Amino acid sequence: MDTTAKANFHWSCKHTWKRSAKNTAWCLLGCAIGDLGTILFFQLTKIPFPVLGIMILAIINGLITSIILETIILMRQSFDFSKAFKTAIGMSFISMISMEIAMNLTDYFLTGGAILTWWVVPIMLLVGFLTPWPYNYWRLKKFEISCH
Repeated sequence: MDTTAKANFHWSCKHTWKRSAKNTAWCLLGCAIGDLGTILFFQLTKIPFPVLGIMILAIINGLITSIILETIILMRQSFDFSKAFKTAIGMSFISMISMEIAMNLTDYFLTGGAILTWWVVPIMLLVGFLTPWPYNYWRLKKFEISCH
C-alpha cells in the first residue's frame, strides 16, 4: 500500500461505519446462534461439564455457525460454494474470534460461568458487536474488503 492511501485513512467516514456495522451484525448473528445455543444446551440438559469446556465448545460452534451463515449469504450473492466459503473464512475469522472471546468473557465475568440469563444476553451481544466493529471498519476502509 502506498503512503497516499495510508495518509487518506481516517476513522470519520459515516458510510464505512454504517457498512461495517452491517457486516458486524451479520457476523454477530452467526456467532450468537452457535454460541448461545451451546450454552443453552448445557444449561437445559444440566450435563456436568467444566465451564471452560462449555465456553470452548460455544466458541467453536459460534465460529462454525457464523461461517455457515456468511457462506449462505455470499452464495445468495452469486458466489459459488468454494469462493463463498473461502471468503467467509478469510475475511471474517479475526472478527469472529474476537467477538466470540468477548461474548464468553462477558458471560463469565457477569455470571461466574457459562450461564444465560435474561439480563446477560443483551450485554453479551453488545460487547460481541462492539469488540470487532473497529477492526471491520479498518479492514473495509483500508482494503475495501467485506463479506456483504
